[in-house]
Parts: sequence; structure tokens; C-alpha cells
Amino acid sequence: MAKGRGVFGQARIGWEFFGAELKRRREAAGFTQDRLGNLVFCSGSYIGQIETAIRKPQLDLAERIDAALGTDGFFGRMCRELIDSSPYDDYFADVPYLEGLADTIRDYAPTFMPGLLQTAAYARAVRIAGYPFTPEEEVGPWVAGRLARQRILENPAKPEVWAILDESVIRRVVGGNVVMHEQLMHVASLVEQRRIGMQVLPFTGGACALSGVLKIMTFEDAPPVAYSQGVVSGHLLDDPALVARCVKSYDLMRAAALSPEESLSLVQSAAEEYSNECERGVAEE
Repeated sequence: MAKGRGVFGQARIGWEFFGAELKRRREAAGFTQDRLGNLVFCSGSYIGQIETAIRKPQLDLAERIDAALGTDGFFGRMCRELIDSSPYDDYFADVPYLEGLADTIRDYAPTFMPGLLQTAAYARAVRIAGYPFTPEEEVGPWVAGRLARQRILENPAKPEVWAILDESVIRRVVGGNVVMHEQLMHVASLVEQRRIGMQVLPFTGGACALSGVLKIMTFEDAPPVAYSQGVVSGHLLDDPALVARCVKSYDLMRAAALSPEESLSLVQSAAEEYSNECERGVAEE
């Protein structure tokens, strides 16, 4: 469920402040990034990534930084406040932040449309399906939070987004025919504007190299990360070997998917089918 906003404001601004304060206090103590990293059991480059807000520290690391710098719990308290201020579930909280920093985003969606591409009506239907007893006053803020992530698509050039959709994503009727027509036309429009790339993995494609949600993000000044998600759980992976395995699996999926042109045609055709179903339903009333 969504969490309340803390005094440090929006997460990205807050983590930038965290990093700036870390740099200021580290230098005041006369520590290099490498020396501080050694004291808190991480690399100097990781300290540098925290200072530039490319990475966010876990609470235990923030507390070790307090101990090393003698900052009387300052960084631990700030870290708790920023974690609590996130509108996302704990296991997903880092993802929207990293999406805003990414140069490229690669999504694989086996069941539902990726969150970055969902319409409001589709997102609402997904939320209610997963949490059918959620009060209506909580559904709206959740949908608004999901749509807020899509602001990164307003930049015509960055990030570069590519999505592989399992064919079940476009065949599964989420929210009804009207919602599906709107959703698929939205995706088709983004493709036609050349804002995203999209491929469909057809049912005839055989066994999948991936069995769950996967997102791979690359950055200008930091190593790539991958995010995988299960039932009310998610894992952010930054180990180079694991990320490389995710990239290899994603590449296999792209090779098995329809071409971008064939994929767009299939999505548009499915959207038209949903529209026809809507018209047929009206005619029968």
C-alpha cells in the first residue's frame, strides 16, 4: 500500500540531498571515498555513486556511515525517512527512482502490460484484480502513482524503452473490451511516435527463456541493474554475473519474438477486435 510522504519530500530530491550531505561530511572528516568505503565495508566507487544519487544505501550501510563519520545517527534517520516517504511497496521502491536515471530500459511482461505503458483504466483494473477489497479511496492514489512514473516518457529521447510483451498480455481481457482497446491503441501510438520499441512473443514461439517479469536498466555512469518480480516480492540485481545472465535471457526472448513491424500489426489488429466486440455488445443491447 502507498506510504505517507516524509519531510525530505520526493524521493529523488531527498536522495540527492543525502548524497550531497555525505560528500560534505566525508570531506570535512578528511576521508577519501575509498577510505570511507573500507570503513563501512563497500567500495569507494559505491560511496561515489551514493554521493551522486546514482545508488541509494540500505539502512544498515547508512548506520555504518554514521558510526564512521561520527554523525550521531544523522544518515540513518534520513535513510529511514526517505524509505518511509516512498509511495511504493518496499521491494519495488528503488525501481521508479532508477527508471528516472536510466539511459535504457528493457521490459519483459508475461501477464500484464508493463507499468510504464499502462493506461489509467487498465492500471485500475490490475489493482482491483490483485486487491479486490481495497477501498476506492486507496485505488485512485495507487493508479496516480503508477501513472506518475510515465513522466519519463515525456522526454522524447531518454530513456530508450523497449518492451517485449507475451501474446497473453494482449489477449487477456483486463477491465473489459473498452479498456483493452484503449490500452492497445495507447501502446501502438507510442510505437508509431517512435517513443518506444515493442515486440510480441507469440504463442507459437515455444518455451520462454524467462518465466517472470524482468526489467533491465543501463546508466551513463553506473553499471546496469536488473529487476525481477514475483508474488508480492521483487529483487533488484546488480551483481555483474547475474545481470549478464538476465541480459542473455532477454536477448533470447527478442530473437524469438515477432519483428517490431509484425508486433505493431498484431497489437493494432487485436485493438480492432476489441473495438468490434464493443460495437457488437452495444448492438445486442
